[in-house]
Amino acid sequence: MSATLDDVIDATLDPGAGRRTPPCARAYVADTIAFSDVDGPGNRFVVFLQGCNFDCIACHNPQTIPGNAAAVEGHHPHHMTVDELLVQIRRAAPFIRGITVSGGEATQQAPFVHTLCSAIKANPALHHLTCFVDSNGACATAVWDDLEHVVDGVMVDLKCFDADIHRTLTGQPNERVLASIRHLAGLGRLYEVRLLLVAGLNDDAALIRATGQWLARVDPAMRVKVIGFRQHGTRPHDPPLQEPTPESLAAAAEILRSVADLQVTVI
Repeated sequence: MSATLDDVIDATLDPGAGRRTPPCARAYVADTIAFSDVDGPGNRFVVFLQGCNFDCIACHNPQTIPGNAAAVEGHHPHHMTVDELLVQIRRAAPFIRGITVSGGEATQQAPFVHTLCSAIKANPALHHLTCFVDSNGACATAVWDDLEHVVDGVMVDLKCFDADIHRTLTGQPNERVLASIRHLAGLGRLYEVRLLLVAGLNDDAALIRATGQWLARVDPAMRVKVIGFRQHGTRPHDPPLQEPTPESLAAAAEILRSVADLQVTVI
């Protein structure tokens, strides 16, 4: 389990501004990407926050899981302020449609996410940018209530609809994930649900159908992205995790489309 916000941020002096930086205006950032076309709609600036409350066996960024600033195999998180990130975002602003806060798990540092998005909305040079969050959904629904008015959309990664398989994949239950999907849909902030399929673990046809049926009850026109697991960047696992074939991903997409008018894409 990663550290909480109180464990990983502190109120320290901001020498550039000559004032004390509030705790919610500073966080550990694993990395940033100035331009990405796979982290939400359009070209986006992406902030990867350090720390995650899942320990996914299929994680492509395992160095972002520990919720502290310690180096992990050469990975050095940066203790950054909102102002420091805004400098980077302003440079990219003419070329992007918005920003996405990812991780790790973005909601582990939800007050920082709120402060960052609020600052973008209040900045005349940046307020045209949309603010998205990429999340595993494992947080209290009150977190989404707090972010509702500063976040334009949320992408939720549903590792598995089956509770036991979800725990095998992540080490955690999925009740909060499902509750987040329902709650965000009700708030009008659910942009898409992402299904990462690992061959032989969560790609059973009956499971895919049950997943689609549940998602359709939440929103029959929901945007769903089917993503095939890839070995690159993941930790060794015994037995080795298997990549799904393009044919199996296409079949999963067809099952989802057969359930309802779900907007399904495959990558």
